[in-house]
Formats: sequence, structure tokens, C-alpha cells
Amino acid sequence: MKISDDIHNYYEKLVVQHFVKARFDDKYNEDFIADLTCVVLNQLPTRYIRHEVDMAFYLPPSERFEMESKVKKAIADALEFMHVN
Repeated sequence: MKISDDIHNYYEKLVVQHFVKARFDDKYNEDFIADLTCVVLNQLPTRYIRHEVDMAFYLPPSERFEMESKVKKAIADALEFMHVN
């Protein structure tokens, strides 16, 4: 049995969105961002989805806000852990 390639952790998308918004690719090299991504995602719960539309239509705004807050905190904690200010 093979798990579908369509299945992914929604938190991955949120983390990448934050990195893009904060222009991390201008601040850090590719290896650092890869390590940072691992440290961040290891702090977050998993939220597996198959289709992005599932989250767009079925995620209450309060839960979306909570997920965004968790991502921001995890990124801040990971940067501190990796000694970046």
C-alpha cells in the first residue's frame, strides 16, 4: 500500500508562508532554512490534509488564528534555539 502523494501536513504550508512573508530566503542560506524548518515543525502538532480546499472551507477562523499563533511561536523559539536574533 502506498500513501497518496496528495496527503501532507498543513502546518508545513503555514511555516513556508511565514518564511516567505518574512523573506527568510534573503536572510538565511538554504541549509539554515532546512534545519530551521525541521526545528519548527518538530514543535508543532500534525494536521494532515489531502486537499487545500478542505482547510479553506472547514477550518473555523478561531482555529486558523490558533494555528498561525503556534507557527509564529515555534519559529521564534526555533530561531532562539539556533541562536539567531
